[in-house]
Amino acid sequence: MLALGLLLNIAGIGVFCWLIFTLAIYALPFFVAINAGILAFHSGAGVFGTPLVAVAAGGVTLAMAQVAFAMTGSLMLRAIIAGAFALPATFAGYHVALAMAHIGVPSLVWQEIFACLGAVFIGGTAWMRLTIPAHLNRAGRSAALLTRLSQPHARDDLLTPIIEQVGVDQRA
Repeated sequence: MLALGLLLNIAGIGVFCWLIFTLAIYALPFFVAINAGILAFHSGAGVFGTPLVAVAAGGVTLAMAQVAFAMTGSLMLRAIIAGAFALPATFAGYHVALAMAHIGVPSLVWQEIFACLGAVFIGGTAWMRLTIPAHLNRAGRSAALLTRLSQPHARDDLLTPIIEQVGVDQRA
């Protein structure tokens, strides 16, 4: 029974770490959503309007950043957008790693060291997920698709293989 508990604890910590690293790039939209929800609640939106405002604010933040990242050709502007997403992920990583260090590390110095390492790793993961080439990650594929669709004749290039596969003749 003890061995099963240890295995389940290890599996749970592994799943939790996987979630933290996977969801790190959504820290900024989540932060915006929470702040917009709190502002809406305090301004009188009520219990039903507050979640709507929060979800809309977070979704618009994520969509605007993806479109801006896809449409810009400037490397500096892309780095600023990626940094805006990586900074809240770094703060979240610090606090998550500190909370996990409180569980198993008695020394305050080592808790801070582990928290700083967690912040670097989680912030770095968020940075890399946004800045690595598009063919290497899923988030980059959508940005690459938006970039190709914004070019003048890219829509025809994207639709031609689909039209040929379906067998529809465009010229008719």
